Amino acid sequence: MTWFEAFGWLGSILVVVSLTLSNLRRFRTLNLTGSVIATIYNTAIEIWPFAAMNAAIALINIYWLIRLHRERFVSRTYAALWADVSDDTVQHTLREHAAEIATFYPQFDGSAGDEGRHAFLIATGDVTAGLIVLRRTGPDSAEVELDFVTRAYRDYSPGEFVYRDSHLMSDLGLVRLVVPRGTSGDDKHFRRAGFVPGENGLVLEAPTG
Repeated sequence: MTWFEAFGWLGSILVVVSLTLSNLRRFRTLNLTGSVIATIYNTAIEIWPFAAMNAAIALINIYWLIRLHRERFVSRTYAALWADVSDDTVQHTLREHAAEIATFYPQFDGSAGDEGRHAFLIATGDVTAGLIVLRRTGPDSAEVELDFVTRAYRDYSPGEFVYRDSHLMSDLGLVRLVVPRGTSGDDKHFRRAGFVPGENGLVLEAPTG
């Protein structure tokens, strides 16, 4: 096998591997890389139908990557749906993603009841992209018990929409949110959303003025 044949095989392998990925950005990126390689290879050996097909796939992937990048910063892409923790939809989401939630939030207890807690399903279209659960610690403060995003939307941080653009804090009369130390294994997510280190963990203060 020549190096150029190996190059062609690489394109095919990348396209196949991309189909196993649930993360939208990674799927599109890997699929684009594979289709570009396949286009170059099939053009070089003059297999025009496959060259044209892979070129079209590459263009489709470019379109979706641009769209996904733009939607990453558009608030209207998401909606925060207020619910009780005991609601069937919330409990279904907790059951479906129980293993991952236990990994990221080992202390979270979805059966602890609704008192003092607020749950928000983060939806995009008719798809649930994530779930946030807050627990009141005072009249104008709360702790983040759970901030879970499904694999497909993990690159697009719907949590940032909730904390920055959804008016969640003002609607609940909150001026302070805290992520206690040891709550989550992903501090970077909260820092991107505006949380800063505080005495008891990461803190988000509501804007004033």
